[in-house]
Amino acid sequence: MKPSIHILLVSAQAAPNLLPTLDPEIKPERVVLLVSSKMQERAESLTKVFRESSIVVDQIALPNEHDLNALEEVVLDIALRYPDKPVAFNLTGGTKLMALVAQSVAATANCATFYIDVDTDEVIWLDRSRPAHKLTAALRLRHYLQSYGFSISDRQHPANPPSFQLLQETLVKNVSSFERPLGDLNFLAQSAQDKPNLQIRLDERQQDSRALEALLRHFEEAGALSVNGGQIRFANESARFFCNGGWLEHHIFQTLNNLREKLHVRDKACNLVVEDRNGVRNELDIAFMARNRLFVIECKTARMDKDGSNRANDTLFKLSEISRRVGGLGTQAMLASFRKLNEPELKLAKALNIRVVCSDQLSRLDEHLVQWAGR
Repeated sequence: MKPSIHILLVSAQAAPNLLPTLDPEIKPERVVLLVSSKMQERAESLTKVFRESSIVVDQIALPNEHDLNALEEVVLDIALRYPDKPVAFNLTGGTKLMALVAQSVAATANCATFYIDVDTDEVIWLDRSRPAHKLTAALRLRHYLQSYGFSISDRQHPANPPSFQLLQETLVKNVSSFERPLGDLNFLAQSAQDKPNLQIRLDERQQDSRALEALLRHFEEAGALSVNGGQIRFANESARFFCNGGWLEHHIFQTLNNLREKLHVRDKACNLVVEDRNGVRNELDIAFMARNRLFVIECKTARMDKDGSNRANDTLFKLSEISRRVGGLGTQAMLASFRKLNEPELKLAKALNIRVVCSDQLSRLDEHLVQWAGR
């Protein structure tokens, strides 16, 4: 019989509680959250998501999550409140002591118990009351991020004209010849953001650069900008953003869109702005949900090694921190860079569990996305 009540142990990682509760095969009518004093905010976030999904929610405060006798008393009382309803304990969250107490109480009260294997996306019934089954990929970005205390304040689904799309393909196929002038174009586009009519003048070095001249010709032919003598004028703000590195975000988003069925992408967004309860905002270049996991991609076309600084390292640390804060430990992160990373940077990325696709690897972006997100 399908459990109509789930008892959940709330912890910092929301996904193990969120995913099975919204899974159509075992979605309950009511959820009871066992909440320690440290997990009150996480419980409020989960409550909001569950109620939007038409699930009744009760929150039960745990007086002391380190007191064995107190835990047993509270959990047993809850387990016996619903004698006419099938009850199941989700033992994936909470502290180890909370999980052990819940499992013991479940056996005493003849309640089902299950655990979420995050590596296989399976619901495993510890009491063997039902066979294990795969979680249904049904989550969208809004609910997933909401469960971690974030709201979406802005998102984009870019749709570029064909000329821009052709230019994107040209750029990724000619990495070695465009790497340096793209750094110049990034700087120019960034500097023109607040200029009248989005115009900016090239300095002497830039005017003498044949590589930059050739690159500007490609962008001019695509309709993104115009060059008049030593002055550049961007067609509009969208075109300026495109020249300022947005082309890489759009290329990756378009590639991802072409792979959506193969990767089982449920939801995706470009330039996703998320906001926490304190009003602090973070922007994710690209974010998507696949296989009930959040994937985040940071796109870099500007040089990250100017003046001997460690901007690449800073980028990697920031990407790792934001990914985990916004979506929990299960979030997968990627850095897509037009320039090559050096060996120490690649080692740092590996240590932080960040996938790197850089330089000429971008021409095989679809293969890398499948290897990374399609496992």
